[in-house]
Order: sequence, then structure tokens, then C-alpha cells
Amino acid sequence: MDTRFWHQKWENNEIAFHASEANPLLVKYFNALSLVQGSRVFLPLCGKTLDIAWLLSKGYRVAGAELSKIAIEQLFAELGVEPKITGVGKLTRYSTKHIDVFVGDLFDLSRQMLGPVDAIYDRAALVALPEKTRNRYTAHLTEITDKAPQLLICYEYDQDLQEGPPFSISNEEVNQHYGEGYDLTLMASTNVPGGLKGKCAAKENVWLLKNA
Repeated sequence: MDTRFWHQKWENNEIAFHASEANPLLVKYFNALSLVQGSRVFLPLCGKTLDIAWLLSKGYRVAGAELSKIAIEQLFAELGVEPKITGVGKLTRYSTKHIDVFVGDLFDLSRQMLGPVDAIYDRAALVALPEKTRNRYTAHLTEITDKAPQLLICYEYDQDLQEGPPFSISNEEVNQHYGEGYDLTLMASTNVPGGLKGKCAAKENVWLLKNA
């Protein structure tokens, strides 16, 4: 994972990828995970996404992992809460009631550090990683969450027309990463209005991954 790239994005406030509202696809499809209130949802590479505030408002607990300390300081400031900050291995954990975010390299996060989770919501992680890292990431994610069910949102477009991130993730690649351990359902495939970054046609695909 190119940690320097993402640190520079946050340090320079180059965060056009940060949405100003909860993701409409999360709002529309999250109930497909069939979670009860109080369930703990893990968001890998979460940044300061407003999806966290939405999940908290619906009565869920949230766990996150994020490389950038700046992003997480801004997240808690925008939530209006003061986190307790502790060291956990190579990571730093920011915690308040119903939320724990681990700051540092996701690959340094173990199942024991993370604790039990009931589901994964991946909107920003798989699409942020270059191809050479995605196999390692999906195997690690499956391991540390004990193969929790997942709502996965990813882009699909002609990678030759546009450099990532976000990278293009084909349906075949989703099956390659998760087909053995999960039952996969493509919930929706919608055109990105105006194309990806206004440069090329793209689809946004919503996947539901449940234990096989």
C-alpha cells in the first residue's frame, strides 16, 4: 500500500474523494445485511466518511481502520466527541462510545485487536488499492473479521482510460477474491453520472457477500 500517497492527500487537503453526505447506496442497500441494532460494522480505510455518522444514527456500532491521523482527528471533531487515544501494537486506537478507529497500516491490524464484528462495509478500501495489493487485502480482511458478511461498493470502467484510484474492479475480480468463501449477489449496477471524474464512463456496483 502506497502510504506516502495517502498521507500527502490528507496533508494537502486533496480529498475530493470525501463525500459531503452519507453514500446513497449505503442508505438504500444496507438493510440487505439483515443486522440488528447494536451490531458492530467494520469500515476499512474509512477516512472521515459521513457514512460513520449515518451508521451511528441508526443504532449501529462502528469500527474503522484508517492510515491518516489527520482524517480521524477531523472525523471525531466533526462528530463532536473527544476520543480516548491508546496504543495497540503498531496502531493507535481512537475510541468513544460505540466507535473504535485504528490509525495506521491496515495490515498491522489483527483479529484480536479489532475484536468481533458483525459485518463489513467496504466503499473505499478495495477500490483504493492497486492490483498487486488487492489479493493480500481481501485475504487479510476475511481473516481479521472472521469472514463477516459484507456490503461492497466498487467501480467498474476501462482502466486504460483513467488511472486509479479509485481503481476498476470487475465482476470477475470480485468473484476471484470472494467467490470461494461467500455467496455473492450483485445488488445493483448503476452508471456514474457524468462518468468517473468526468473522464470516462463507469458503473458503480453494489455487492452483497454472505457466508456460503
